[in-house]
Amino acid sequence: MRIGGLQKFSLIDYPDKICAIVFTQGCNFRCSFCHNPELVNPELFQGLIPEADVLSFLESRKGKLDAVQISGGEPTLQPDLIDFIRKIKGLDFLVKLDSNGSNPEVLKRLIELEVVDYLAMDVKAPLERYREVAKSRVDPDKIKQSIDLIMASGINYEFRTTVVKSQLSQDDILEIGKVIRGAKIYILQKFTSSKTLDPSFLGGATYSDEEFEHLKEALKSYVVACIVR
Repeated sequence: MRIGGLQKFSLIDYPDKICAIVFTQGCNFRCSFCHNPELVNPELFQGLIPEADVLSFLESRKGKLDAVQISGGEPTLQPDLIDFIRKIKGLDFLVKLDSNGSNPEVLKRLIELEVVDYLAMDVKAPLERYREVAKSRVDPDKIKQSIDLIMASGINYEFRTTVVKSQLSQDDILEIGKVIRGAKIYILQKFTSSKTLDPSFLGGATYSDEEFEHLKEALKSYVVACIVR
């Protein structure tokens, strides 16, 4: 595993659980507003954390942590992701996986093996605007496949969108709601511009609290629950 970071403690990233977060290095998207550029841009990569060190830390936290979140970058690019998750499960931790949904084949395998307990997928844009916003030759059909797989998996899940006003109109956000129609939870994340892959996005804006409330109400037509954070 190419592990680029480890957050040893979080109370907010796995619902109702205390977790550690493992950040994998490398991503197939180049979203300008990405807040983890050091995990995406190879020119910014730092030294890797040995997998054995991460597992040793987790072993020492048994009984104190409930779960491990695997984020990135994009974890599904890691060829040994499944083996790594199995090692974590062997330590009796719950596992949450964050993904951009570009590799439905990997998600399908993880679901079939029953090795993940929670799935979180970032939905970047309406399907017809995916390549523009993600700055990648992503196949929008694969994004839709991942959404459908997650919703049918029987596993706890959430979809979320980082809302950058210059990237997504309010109509775009409602279109995303239609794509994930019937989803249990859709999270609108307010964009904060303290660190971005594209420096020109530093100081970028999100919508006002009032506009978010309007979007939240409108999205209730498509999803069971909408949360703004």
